Amino acid sequence: VAGGLLLADRSLVGLLLIGVAAWGKGFGLVSSIHIIGGVIAVGFFLLVIAIVGLIGPCKTDNNCKTCGGLMLNHATDTLKILGGVGLFFSFTEILGVWLAVRYRNQKDPRANPSAFL
Repeated sequence: VAGGLLLADRSLVGLLLIGVAAWGKGFGLVSSIHIIGGVIAVGFFLLVIAIVGLIGPCKTDNNCKTCGGLMLNHATDTLKILGGVGLFFSFTEILGVWLAVRYRNQKDPRANPSAFL
């Protein structure tokens, strides 16, 4: 189960590397052809390894689960975690805004009392 997810993740990373390299070259963000070629080569090799691995996690095991179901379960768990992290940071940002509004115009008690008048 975990091997299938790792191979699916590798294939997505490989496609992402190839796509980002082509996008960067198309928009002229990266001018070195060697960098673009290296990124595309790494993405291609990751994609080939993932495809060969996916063809191999079903030939050795007769009760192979589909990758779509495994990826949906993995995505569900990941989205739950990301939702919790997002809620945590949203509450800390609300707390920061409240503290900024509450304490933004306070006078320093050691300063000259007529400094703000």
